[in-house]
This record gives sequence, C-alpha cells and structure tokens, in this order.
Amino acid sequence: MFKSPVAKLLKFFQKSRNGWKAKCQQAKERNKHLATQTRAVEKSRAAWRRKAEFAQRELRELRQELEVLKNTAAG
Repeated sequence: MFKSPVAKLLKFFQKSRNGWKAKCQQAKERNKHLATQTRAVEKSRAAWRRKAEFAQRELRELRQELEVLKNTAAG
C-alpha cells in the first residue's frame, strides 16, 4: 500500500495527528473565550440599557412635574 518505511510513516502520521489536535484545542479555547466575552458584553449592555431606561423614565416624570409646577405658578 505505502512505499515508505513504516517507521517514517508512523512519525509522519503522529506529527499530523498532533498538529490537528493542537489546532482543534486552540479553536475550542478560542470559542470558549469568545462565548465568555459575548456573555459579559450582553450583561453589560443590559445593565446600561436598564440605567438608560430608568433615566428616561425619571426625566419624563421630572418634566411632567415641572409642567405641573409651571401651570400652578401661572394660574
């Protein structure tokens, strides 16, 4: 089947296997890192969104209160 000596083929196939195993391991680590980073960004974004919504609500309430005070003072 193969014309090369078995010892040479064995080294070649082991090196090849070790190469793709290392590549696969690096890819898995990168995927895990990216998944963790994505969760952190989503969590941070949600926190900022809650803060912004609270600030908008508070601003709306204060503007309404200001309108009421202006109407009371004018009337």
